[in-house]
Order: sequence, then structure tokens, then C-alpha cells
Amino acid sequence: MFSKILVANRGEIAIRIIRACKEMGIETVAVYSTADAESLHVALADQSICIGGNELSGSYLNANAIVSAALITGAQAIHPGYGFLSENADFAQLCAQHNLVFIGPSADVIALAGDKEQSKRVMQTAGVPVIPGSSILADLDSALAAADEIGYPVLVKARSGGGGRGIRLVKQPSEMQKAYQAAIMEAESAFGDGAVYLEKFISPAHHVEVQLLADEDGNVVCLGERECSIQKHNQKLLEETPSPNVSAETRKHLFDAGIRAAKAVGYVNAGTVEFLMDETGNFYYMEMNVRLQVEHAITELVTGIDLAKWQIRIASGVPLDYRQENIIFRGHSIECRINAKASGRVNFLHIPGGPFVRFDTCLWDGYTVPPYYDSMLGKLVVQAGTREEAVRKMRAALCELVIDGVPNNIEDQIEIIDTGSFQAGTYNLNFFKEAR
Repeated sequence: MFSKILVANRGEIAIRIIRACKEMGIETVAVYSTADAESLHVALADQSICIGGNELSGSYLNANAIVSAALITGAQAIHPGYGFLSENADFAQLCAQHNLVFIGPSADVIALAGDKEQSKRVMQTAGVPVIPGSSILADLDSALAAADEIGYPVLVKARSGGGGRGIRLVKQPSEMQKAYQAAIMEAESAFGDGAVYLEKFISPAHHVEVQLLADEDGNVVCLGERECSIQKHNQKLLEETPSPNVSAETRKHLFDAGIRAAKAVGYVNAGTVEFLMDETGNFYYMEMNVRLQVEHAITELVTGIDLAKWQIRIASGVPLDYRQENIIFRGHSIECRINAKASGRVNFLHIPGGPFVRFDTCLWDGYTVPPYYDSMLGKLVVQAGTREEAVRKMRAALCELVIDGVPNNIEDQIEIIDTGSFQAGTYNLNFFKEAR
């Protein structure tokens, strides 16, 4: 087991990892930008090193600075959290070159998962259902020809995409040129890779993902599925598990497909396979996320399994000590992402309490939210015996949560909870487009 881990992230996920390490008796090193000098993750870590200024390129995306910080402090491993360098194959390779353990899958697996077009071919060979689509497009004419073959509407998608970027919907041929060029430009800007391909647009549909753990001995377990269909601008706002839209039969097939996907690429550590599911229960592979998901907490609450700790154990060579038949799912859990609408100073903070209520956050009274990074202030998570109870508990927790001084989306989340389609559990990815 490691004695010291560097946490290559910030905010609530850095705090989450530091807490897991403390409970395991592992020392931690925090890295931070000048804007985060007074952040909570810096105070909680055993050591902390400033690695750059406010800009991401000079700090949290500065792979060389992070590796240097790990070497200077004697850390044996680096936990990337989510976002930033967590899905960067070059960073994982750089860690390996300096005898640092990257807490996640291998660089080769990260590279494969990041290539959406290639990973779809691998999944298809492994018997995992995939969405009809094209290979990488050479030019506009090839895009038009592929769309005619697939059938409109289609999505233009970036090969190296993520977070909803590099995606454009095309409903008819006249829209292709503008969408094709816009997707390429956005992909080049966001990922440094302008390669795009087409995918059949399925609507109405659900965004359903399965959580996996896999060890070095080839053991893979599925820790349930999560419904992630409440999204705005392709960004998730609320997640729940189990999905109210997945039947017992479909759930079994989802679990099997997720496990096949992990084994097909030789996956090791925690990972997530995301599927698009239509209204009849047919589902299709979208992508594999090679990191801890933002919404991992709801899975932890229904399974009782600490995913952050198991990431560390697996990275240190510890095999899974349970199999699929040993995993017990208890009740229902919901997560609401609490996002800032502008930067500002927290004048007053009240966090709701009670059994099975959890708020993962980096906030404290007097903390100033910097304008340079992700807008998420925290994740409010609840668990109860039934979905109906969990919905009521979440609404009560949202009404109790107070973050004064920083404009946020608490009221927006209450509005979502109160809609008829959410209450009934019948919502899909069209949630914000349909009259509710």
C-alpha cells in the first residue's frame, strides 16, 4: 500500500480523495494554483505545493509541474480525480516514466477510450451494442454521404470529445456544413484534435451509465446503473440510482454489457460505461469514462462501497475481495449538482444534515469562489429506502441548503424535483425541451 499520494486536482474531488487517504492512513500532497492558495483541499492535505498561476495551462494542466511536485515530496502515486488530466494518456505515461503510479487505468486504455471511433469498433467486436455511425470523416462530402447512409437526424461528434463539447445536431443536409465546421473548430480548441465522426441521433432517449471496478487479476464487478438524463447543454445536473426507467431484465443486460466492455479493453481500476437507451429498453454504447465520475457518491450510498478507497487499493495491487453476487443494492439515491452562476464570497453557509444526507463541497464561510474554474460548488446527495422517500428527502435538503453570497442553482434544482415527469420518474433527455 502507498504511504503518500499526490492529489492532482482541486475543489470537492480533491477533498474527497484526501479524506479517503486519511482514513486509510496515507499521507497526502495537495497541488494548487495561486487562486486556490486558501482553498480547503490545501489546508486538509499533509503537504501542499503551488504549481502555477490562475490559468489552467500553467497549473492543474501542467503535467511536468505536477510530476515534479510528486517527486520532490516523495509521493509514490498520483490520484487525478476527475477532469483536468484524469483522462490524459500522455500524463499517465509520464507518471510511469518517473516510477509514479497513476491511480487509474493504463495509458494505452486511456488512449483507446478517448478515441471514440476506435473504442466503438472494439465494443462492437466484443458484442456490446453500439449506436449506428460512421468512421472518421475526411471532409464535408464524406459527412453528407455518411449521413445519407445512416439516416437523419445525426450527430457530428468529436473523436476526443467529452463534457458535451464538439457535438452538433444535424436534422437535414442543409445544416451539415455549418454543424460540421463548428464541431471541428470546437474540438480543436477544447481537445487539440479536430477529428469528427457521425452518429445516429436517438430521441427520445435516456443517458444511463454503469459503474465498474476491475482489478489486475481480471475480476470485474458492476456496482449498478445511474440515470443521468437531466442535462442542460449536455452537462449533467441531477443523477439517481437505480434508474426508474430500467427494467430488471434490461438491468441484467446492461451489467453484462458493461463487464464485457471492461474486459474487452483490459480495464483496471474504477470506470464507467455510458449507454444511450431508447424508450423500449434497447441500449447502445456511447463511451467509457476512465476515471471516477462526479456522480460516484450515489453508487457508494446504495452499495456501501467506497469507490475512492478501492481506486487506491486496486492501484497498489490489491485484488477485489468480492464478486458480482456479493454486491447488495440498498434503496435509492439522488444527487443534485450545486453550481455557481457567478463568482463571489460565501457570506453564510448552512449544510443540511440528517441520516443519509451528504454534501461534498469545498466551501466554507468566507471562502471566495474564483472565476477561473468549474462552476460546481458541491454535490448534494441523499439516500432512502424507496425512490419516493429519496425524492422527498432531496427536496427537504435542497430547501435547507444555504449558500449566501454566491448566486447558485439551488432553486433551479427544486424546480426540477417538483416537475411531474421527475416525480413520476418518466423523464428523458428531452426534459428541458418538453412542457412539464
